[in-house]
Amino acid sequence: MLVQENVPLAPLTTLKVGGPARYFVEATTVAEVRDAVDYVCSRKLPLFVLGGGSNLVVSDSGWPGLVLKIAITGINHEGHHPVRFGAGAGEDWDQFVALTVQHNCAGIECLSGIPGSVGGTPVQNVGAYGQEVSQTIDSVQVLDLKDGQERELLKDDCGFKYRTSIFNTTERGRYIILRVNFMLTHGDPPHIAYADLQKYFAGRSTTPTLAATREAVRQIRASKAMLIVAGDEDCRSAGSFFKNPVLSSPQYEQLKLRAETRGLQIPSYPALEAQRKVSAAWLVEHSGFVKGYSNGVVGISRKHALAIVNRGSAHAADVLALKDQIQERVQEIWGIRLEAEPVMVGF
Repeated sequence: MLVQENVPLAPLTTLKVGGPARYFVEATTVAEVRDAVDYVCSRKLPLFVLGGGSNLVVSDSGWPGLVLKIAITGINHEGHHPVRFGAGAGEDWDQFVALTVQHNCAGIECLSGIPGSVGGTPVQNVGAYGQEVSQTIDSVQVLDLKDGQERELLKDDCGFKYRTSIFNTTERGRYIILRVNFMLTHGDPPHIAYADLQKYFAGRSTTPTLAATREAVRQIRASKAMLIVAGDEDCRSAGSFFKNPVLSSPQYEQLKLRAETRGLQIPSYPALEAQRKVSAAWLVEHSGFVKGYSNGVVGISRKHALAIVNRGSAHAADVLALKDQIQERVQEIWGIRLEAEPVMVGF
């Protein structure tokens, strides 16, 4: 195990802000993960586990302990219907999705183009365009820091809900994800339920293939600067910065009334039984933070209202200042407190 010191973290994130890690280890095996855990325990250092760096904001002061980057790779698959795919936590997520599509296996094709690693997807129950990873995750292999044992947590053990799991709520910091196992269906048609996808394929007489659906998702994401493209400033973000609020019926009716007094209509769709999920992007834009908004160093993506972007010289403090400003304005106008989606590191 190689322990490096004072390693800059900003280059390891998609937002490109933040200070250094006091100590840094890149682990390619479970044994190296264990060695890193022993290292922090023996020195009483705080530990942060880093995946693909796509959904986090690192503080300007960095991380005072050890940052452990999980780089465990390896993909296997078995069975016929369904097919069980296993992937190391350090595998690139989009490349893994591409492989499942090549094998004509449905279930995660709409999650194409999402930056980050396989191990990061269960943490916030990654979802997009009508699919969530929890729909296909069979189990998650972890190292339990409470007793040092390796365990296999079944899907029901993970407490998956909208953008949450036990890994970022009740058991935050307890488990290090080593591998994720998925159950996918061979030969099933793609999931074309999301409005953007339906619009993309409108007028076609045949059902799109999984490969065509994957390409459509990537093109749609690219149009919103949600696909990492070298040289595109609007990609210098942490993805969607705010979660879509899920409201009860009374809360939704109150919001609807506020909108109607302004001559506006709330775009929404039923979610979680009697609740409604409301577009955070709509709330942001109708609070004065339109696409392309900029204060010089940080701003809003020109293609997606939920992406706070680093215009090139931003610090983490600049990002959080804009986040706070947006939250306060949305609360003032709409009576809703937006919840930030990225993980905050070192604050």
